[in-house]
Amino acid sequence: MPDNHGDLVQKLIEAAKNRGADAADAMLTHSISMSHGQRLGETEKLEREESEDLSLRVFLGHKQAVVSSTDFDDDAVTELVGRALTMARSVPDDPYCGIADPGQITTEVPRLDMADPVEPSADALIDRASRCEQAALAVPGVTNSEGAEAAWGRTAVTLAASNGFTGAYEVSQHSIVAQVIAGEGTGMEGDYDYTVCVHAGDLEDPETVGRRAGERAVRRLNPGGAKTEQVPVVFDPRVAGGILRHLTGAIS
Repeated sequence: MPDNHGDLVQKLIEAAKNRGADAADAMLTHSISMSHGQRLGETEKLEREESEDLSLRVFLGHKQAVVSSTDFDDDAVTELVGRALTMARSVPDDPYCGIADPGQITTEVPRLDMADPVEPSADALIDRASRCEQAALAVPGVTNSEGAEAAWGRTAVTLAASNGFTGAYEVSQHSIVAQVIAGEGTGMEGDYDYTVCVHAGDLEDPETVGRRAGERAVRRLNPGGAKTEQVPVVFDPRVAGGILRHLTGAIS
């Protein structure tokens, strides 16, 4: 995480307070990602992306507004603060908006192992995707590939508020995914499999992921019909996880 992130968010909060905000908080996000995708052994993409985003929330009484920018120079910061205050003055009151009182701020923040400090090389991603696709294509009954991809990303977040809170954390993610097709003609079926984790050392072997993707596609061939009846339903873990995500999203 760049050393100046804390200084930038504090500078933004001070500027907002100096121009009349009753309270403010600011967040700076720095993200890096890299991915390699291939199909039938041929590279389709090898991408690396890096971005930074600075956001500010200001409060005027019970009014609030949020703005963001990717430009961090002095003029841009001045404009960002002005735009946030102008927006806050024009919105209706929200009796529930605000930030925590200083006495409500926690002093004990757990240190979670959420970031892998090692960035994989492009060659490492290429190797993961290649091994995964080869294993999927080796499954008997698999006839084609929709591709395999290996990716990595890391995000650093710095947050500060005018109530005295400051905090920062990093998260990372490694992933491998493959999607293949089994069968021929009108009887073709496709499926996929993947592995996602924080640390590269916890990734499943690319061959395991590819083999599962191929086996899942083959199992879809020649499906049989089921009689209409009342039966217990047991969801596949991947389906069950999706249902839970939709449910928690709706609750949020």
